[in-house]
Formats: sequence, structure tokens, C-alpha cells
Amino acid sequence: MSGIVVGSDGSEASRYAVEWAVREAELLGEPLRVVHVLQRWLFEMPDSGPHTEVGRWAREDARTVVEEAAQHAREAVAGADVSAEVVPGDPRPGLIEAAKDATMLVVGGRGEGGFAGLLLGSVAHGVVGRADCPVVVVQGAPSERTGQIAVGIDNSAPSAVALERAFAEAAARNCTVRAIYAWPRGTSAEGIYGLRLDETEARRQLSDTVAPVAERYHTVTVVKAVAAGHPVGVLVGASAGADLLVVGRRGRGGFASLLLGSVSRGVLH
Repeated sequence: MSGIVVGSDGSEASRYAVEWAVREAELLGEPLRVVHVLQRWLFEMPDSGPHTEVGRWAREDARTVVEEAAQHAREAVAGADVSAEVVPGDPRPGLIEAAKDATMLVVGGRGEGGFAGLLLGSVAHGVVGRADCPVVVVQGAPSERTGQIAVGIDNSAPSAVALERAFAEAAARNCTVRAIYAWPRGTSAEGIYGLRLDETEARRQLSDTVAPVAERYHTVTVVKAVAAGHPVGVLVGASAGADLLVVGRRGRGGFASLLLGSVSRGVLH
């Protein structure tokens, strides 16, 4: 896999996504591909015949959107390897297909409000669970760096992948990883997860999970934290002091899998 794909629809949210993506591409030494998805019927409308001006206008507008986004990326990072492309289809499957062999897919988290905002939100939500590569949802304008990447841990295989990604990002950015193990308060945790956790056991599981990855990334400082509380609230709270929050997408099957899905969705929203 190679290259980072970022979706652009001309909105402020996608502009922030492009800024984040081009800086990430620079960090990882990857090319950046800016993609705008145009409805197929407009993309494939012939140049002659009734109402052809509609298709021409739509294609020209789409090209303007994606070229302006690519130019914005080049201005944000001088010398960046940036390309622009308009692809046919619906936004969610179009972006997923465009990022099929990519290192990463980046999208904006919110639109400009009203129906456009709802559509962009549905795109972000739709690609997170279906893309083959990691997906980054950029929730706002770039802010001052904190030098920390937060990652949620729950002993599942996807959270192990998330942990690996968090360490890789921290190594590229020369910052700290904050690994967080959260579980619901009270004895109800036993009914939800199928096991009873106290703080000592939670810390042991967190340490056992982090140790092999930390050994491979020995230059990265890691801070381990356990918290009793709903994972969504805990992780969202941690994101306030982090440059990036990393979570896995699926759980261990059954009800636990649904819970992890609800956690990733809750964090996303």
C-alpha cells in the first residue's frame, strides 16, 4: 500500500482534512491524492444532447473543487507530492474504492451545516467502518500540538492494530503515546464483558498489551492509564489533550463486538 487519499467536497471541513492529510503525508514520506467524488450520471453524461450543459457544469465544478484543494495542500506544505482526481460514484463507496490500496484515507468530520453537513457526516461515518485502510476523521481546524497521541485499549485484535498505529504515528511525530484502558463503572462490567475487572487486573492487562509494541518502538515514551467509566466518555476526554485519538473498529464478536462498535461510533460523533 502507498499514498494517502483525502476526500474533498469544497467544504470547510474538507479543507481542514486536506491540511491535516498533507502534513501527515510529509511526516510519512507519502504522496497525497486529493479526490472529489461526482455522481456517476453527471460524470458520464455525454458532451452532446439534451441538458448536456448540466454535466459539463458539474464536471467543471468538480475539477475546480479538487484542483483548489490540491493547491491548498501545496501551499500548506511546500514541495508536497500532491495529485488531484475526480472519480465517479456516490461519496462513500467512491472514497472507499479510491483508497483501496492506500496507506490511509482522510475525511472531514462535519459539513457546513444543514443538509450538506448531514451528508458529510454520513460520509465520514460510512467510510470508517468499511474502508480497508485506516481512516482519519478530522474534526476541525488544526490546533497547537500537544505532543501526545491517545489510544484506546480493550485486549481485542483491532485495538492491538490501533496501538501499533498509535506508536507509528508517535515515532513519526516524536511525541508521547497515552495508552488508555477503560471499562464501565461498577460490577456491571462483568455482565458486559464476561469478566470482572479491578484496577490491578486492568493495569496488568494494559501493561501486557503495551509491552511488546513499546519494545519495538523503544524511542517512544508511553504513558499508561486505566479509568473506570464509559469508554466513550473516557476516550473523548483524553482527546482534549491529544493531537490524535486512535481506536479500533471491531470487537471480539458477539455483544462485545457491538460495544466496541458503539464506542468507535460514539467517539466519532
